[in-house]
Amino acid sequence: MSTPPAGRAPEAAAPPTAGPTFHRRWAAPVAVAVTVLAWASAFVGIRAVGESYDPGPLALGRLLVGALALGVGVAVGHRWVRPTRREWALLLLCGIAWFAVYNVALNAAEQLVDAGTTAMLVNVGPILIALFAGLLLREGFPRWLMIGALVAFGGAVLVGAATAETAGSDLLGVLLCLVAALTYAIGVLAQKPVLRRLPALQVTFLACAIGTVACLPFTPALLADLADAPAGATAGLVYLGLVPTALAFSTWAYALARMDAGRLGVTTYLVPPLTIGMSAVFLGELPPILALLGGAICLVGVGLSRRR
Repeated sequence: MSTPPAGRAPEAAAPPTAGPTFHRRWAAPVAVAVTVLAWASAFVGIRAVGESYDPGPLALGRLLVGALALGVGVAVGHRWVRPTRREWALLLLCGIAWFAVYNVALNAAEQLVDAGTTAMLVNVGPILIALFAGLLLREGFPRWLMIGALVAFGGAVLVGAATAETAGSDLLGVLLCLVAALTYAIGVLAQKPVLRRLPALQVTFLACAIGTVACLPFTPALLADLADAPAGATAGLVYLGLVPTALAFSTWAYALARMDAGRLGVTTYLVPPLTIGMSAVFLGELPPILALLGGAICLVGVGLSRRR
C-alpha cells in the first residue's frame, strides 16, 4: 500500500452523494401516492362521465386514450424487451382481466351503486391480492401485513356504510363491484412476475392495448355516445384515459416492480376516504362523521401494514 508524500496530508474521501439514495428511497412511495390520488379521482370521474357514456363505450374510450399516451411514452426513448411466451400469456390475462373486464364492471357498478360503497367493495381486492400473493408468489403472510389489511378493511367498510344510499344498494351493482375487485386482484398477480424482467411502462402499455382490443366491440356505441355527449363529459373521458389510466397504471407498475404485491395492494385502502373528499368538492356529496372515522382507520391500517 502506498503512502502519501511527506508533509502532505492524505486526501479525504469524497462524501457519498445523497441523490441516488434519495431516489431509491422515495421514488416508489411517490409513485404509490400518485397512483392512489389518481385512482380516487377516477371514481368521481366515472360517476360524472357515466351520465353521458354507457359502461362499455366509456371503458373503450378511456383505454384508447390511455393506450395512445402510453404508446407515445414507450416510443420516446424507452428500450423494448421482447416478452417470452409465458410473459405474453400473463400480459393477456392482465389486459383482459384488469383493463377490460374491470373497467366495464366498474363503470356499470357506478351507475347502480354510490361512489362510497363502490370504492369500499372494490377494495376487497387488496385482501385478495395479499392472500393470493402469499400463496402464488410466495410472499408469505407477514403478521403486520395481515393486521394492517384487516384494520384498513374495517375502515373501508365504515366508509362504505356511512356513504351508502339509504334505500340500499342495488344487488347487481354490488356483484359488479365484487367482479371488479376479483379482476383487479387477478391483474396485479399476473402483472407482478412480468415486471421482474420487462420495463414497467412497456408492461402497462401492452396490458392497456390488450384491454383496448378486447373492448373494440363497443366501438359503434362509443361513436354514438361521442356524438351526443357534451364537451365536459368527453373531457372527463380524456382525463380518465390520461391520468387514472396512463399515468396511474404506470406509476403502479413502477412501484409493484419494487414492492411486495400484498403490501402495495393494502395502500389502496387510502382510495375510499380520498374518494369521499373529492366527491364532497366536485360532486357536492358531503361525507358524514362515520365516513371520516372510517378514513382515519384506513390510514392507521396502512401504517400498520408498513411495519416490519
